[in-house]
Amino acid sequence: MTASEMSLTRQAVAELAARIRYHQYRYYALDDPEISDQAFDALFEELRALEAAHPDLRTPDSPTQRVGGAIAARFEKTRHPALMLSLANAFHPGELLAWRDRLRRLLSEAERDRLAYVVEPKFDGLTVVLHYTDGVFSLGATRGDGEFGETITANLRTVRLLPLQIPADRAAGLAAPARLVVRGEVYVEKADFARFNQRQLEAGERAYANPRNFAAGSLRQLDSSITAARPLKLWVYQALIVERGPALSSHWEALAYLRSLGLPVCPDVQRFTDDEFDQVTAYVEAFSARRHDLPYEVDGLVIKVDSLLMQEELGFTGKDPRWALAYKYAAEEAITTLQDIVVNVGRTGAVTPNAVLAPVQVSGVMVKSATLHNEDYIRDLDIRIGDQVVIKRAGEVIPKVLRPLVDARDGSEQVWAMPATCPVCGAPLVRPAGEAATYCVNNACPEQLVRAVEYFVGRDAMDIAGFGIKQAELFVAQGFIHDLADIYQLPWEQIRQLEGYGDKRVENLMAGIEASKDRPIHRLLTALVIRFVGAVV
Repeated sequence: MTASEMSLTRQAVAELAARIRYHQYRYYALDDPEISDQAFDALFEELRALEAAHPDLRTPDSPTQRVGGAIAARFEKTRHPALMLSLANAFHPGELLAWRDRLRRLLSEAERDRLAYVVEPKFDGLTVVLHYTDGVFSLGATRGDGEFGETITANLRTVRLLPLQIPADRAAGLAAPARLVVRGEVYVEKADFARFNQRQLEAGERAYANPRNFAAGSLRQLDSSITAARPLKLWVYQALIVERGPALSSHWEALAYLRSLGLPVCPDVQRFTDDEFDQVTAYVEAFSARRHDLPYEVDGLVIKVDSLLMQEELGFTGKDPRWALAYKYAAEEAITTLQDIVVNVGRTGAVTPNAVLAPVQVSGVMVKSATLHNEDYIRDLDIRIGDQVVIKRAGEVIPKVLRPLVDARDGSEQVWAMPATCPVCGAPLVRPAGEAATYCVNNACPEQLVRAVEYFVGRDAMDIAGFGIKQAELFVAQGFIHDLADIYQLPWEQIRQLEGYGDKRVENLMAGIEASKDRPIHRLLTALVIRFVGAVV
C-alpha cells in the first residue's frame, strides 16, 4: 500500500470511529438514536474490518476496544490528584439547618449574600476517578483509600456510557481540555441487576447481594471481557482538574460543562440560593418517596456549596469537606419470620448469633439473614425462634433484627440459649466476666483460623492479591495453614497439585504474598488479630 493509500485509509478509520462515537453518544447518553440498530452494526463491522486489516490504525479510544479481553495479573495503584474524601452525614432536617448555620458563620457577609447550593442524588455504586488527556480517556481508577486507587482503565473502557473521546458530540463545536480529571459513580440499574442475578441463579452461580457489590465486583474483574458483559452504567458528578479549558467558578457550571462534553451527568440535580434553603429541606423530604421510582439505587442526597471559591475557602474538617453534606434516609424496615438462630465463629474466637430469616425484600435487597449481636441482645428483647420480627438494613447495608412482634406469637416459638460448646470444633464456649461476647477458647479452631487468615490477607490488613476466603478455607482444610505465619511458608508444590491451581495462578499468589512483606508495620499489627487492637489503635 502506498503512502497516499495509507493516508486515505487512516482518514477513513478516523472518520468512521468519529461517526460511531457520535451515534453511541446519541444512543447511550441521550437515548435518542438517529440511525437504526442495523445501520449502526454495519458501521461498527466496517470499522472492525478496517482495523483487522490494519492493526496499527487501531487506537485505545476506538469504539471496537470496549469488548475487553486482556487479563490483568493484578491491579496497579494510582495516586489521585486530590484526596477522594468521604462526606459527613445528616439524617434529619435539623442537621441540615445546623450545617447551613455553620457555613454562614464561616463566610463573610458578602459571601453569604452569594451563597447557593447544588443538590444531587447520592448514587449507590462504586466511585471512580477518570482521566482524559487531550480529549482521550487515558486512565481510570477506583476511589480506594482516598489517596490511592486501583487502576482499572481496561475495565472502565467497557462501560458504554463512558466516552472514550471527548467531546462526544462532534457537532458541539467544543475543544477538549488538555487535561480533564473527573469523579463519578459506576452503577447498575435495578432491573438489570435483578435480571443478572436471576440468570446467575439459574446457572447455579453466585448472585450479588446488592447493586453496590455488583458494581465493585464487576469493575475488579481481572478479565475485562467479563466486565464488558455486565450492564454497568455511569454518572459523572465532579470536575477535579480542568487544564486549558474554560474557567469554571461554580459546581453548577462545571456540571453543565461536563454534560456539554458528552459525559453522563445526572439530570436529577437542583440548585437553590441560600434564601431558598427552606426549599432545600422540602426537596430533601419529598425526594425520600420519589427515590424508589428511580431506575437506580439512591441512598440519599448530597448537598454542596455551589461556589468553587467558597468550597476552597471553607476547606475541610478532619476527613470531611465542610462545604458538602450527605443526607441519608432512614433504613427501611420489613417483617419476616425468624426461622432459626445460628452462631458464627469470628477471627478473635468471638461467637456471634445470627438470625436465619424467611427471605424478604428490604430497600430493594433480598435479606435472608441478620445480626443479633450477642446473647444479651436476644435475651433483653426476648427474641425467640419462630417469632415474627422487624428487621432493617443498618445504614442500608447490614441487616439487623430490631424487635419481635410479641402479639403475633401463637405459642410455638422457642426460647434460644447460647450453646455450651463451639459448633465447629466442640471446644467449650466462655463468656468473660464483664463482657457481652462469648468466645471459643480453642486457638486451633478451624473456623477461627479461617476467619483470621481471611482478615490477615484482606485489603485493610496485608492486602495479598489473589488470596481470599476460598483460599483461606482450602489451605486450612488441607492442613497447609496452622497459624498466620504459615501463610509465608506454604507448600507450593503440593498446592500446584490442587485442582484449579496451575502455574500462573500459583505464581500470582506467590507474588502477592511476597509483595505483602513491604507493607508498613501498622498494617501488620492490624492483621495479627490481637484483641482490642484494630486499625485505629
